Amino acid sequence: MLILVAVIAIWLVVRQVGDRLQLPTLSRKCTVQADGRVALDADQMANAATIAAIGAKRGMPERAVVVALATAYQESGLRNLADGDRDSVGLFQQRPSQGWGTPAQIRDPRYAANRFYAALKKVRGWEKMRVTDAAQRVQRSAFPEAYQKWADDSEVLSRALMGDASGAVACTVGRTPAMHGAAAAAQLTRNLALDWGLKGLDPTDPTGLAVTPGDQRDGWRYAHWLVSHAQDHGVKRVRFGDLEWTARDGTWDRVSGQQNPAGQVVAEVFNEG
Repeated sequence: MLILVAVIAIWLVVRQVGDRLQLPTLSRKCTVQADGRVALDADQMANAATIAAIGAKRGMPERAVVVALATAYQESGLRNLADGDRDSVGLFQQRPSQGWGTPAQIRDPRYAANRFYAALKKVRGWEKMRVTDAAQRVQRSAFPEAYQKWADDSEVLSRALMGDASGAVACTVGRTPAMHGAAAAAQLTRNLALDWGLKGLDPTDPTGLAVTPGDQRDGWRYAHWLVSHAQDHGVKRVRFGDLEWTARDGTWDRVSGQQNPAGQVVAEVFNEG
């Protein structure tokens, strides 16, 4: 009986604090190493990659991506939640009743991230604030210090996802990815273009896609995004320069032979069946 009471008390405290505890699990499928190490599951990694991409697409500095990631860490555990405190939904637990948009809009990670960055940009001097202070000016949480504990992990994620490190995002993909073949390739191409604002990608290649980055940093931004979305888009292989990630091994390894033409980032999806 005492154990049951204690469990209920702990649940009530967590519920009140609104802290999305990151409990250790055996299902962590992605590791990020960029002057630090972070472990996430496939859904968290895909959401983090989209948040970072939207920030870059908007021309926000890397510090803004750190703030956004720390906010989503605290509010939802980097998960696109269907509900929350009162009418809160989505990655940032934005509230329709507070003018953030409709529930359906807020459940769209791109929409939610765009709204967060737009609000952050309006905060005077946010660039010089602590992560938790900048986040709090947007979120107006009852626990304003809560965001700071995610700052270090968010900096690791930001360095990798913004292309400051090579081969920094490594994910393993299960035997049954969500998509295969031409459908996977088309969806992968479409979503890469939407997240990063890329033009001219060929959505008709049934084997995958190839994109020519502006520079090395952009190349790793796209390559890490592709690996981050490997599980939900059926990505089998990503290659950039002399490094290649494969779903089979879940790691980046050096490959011999000719590099991709014109320094392209190349992704291959799983075949049908």
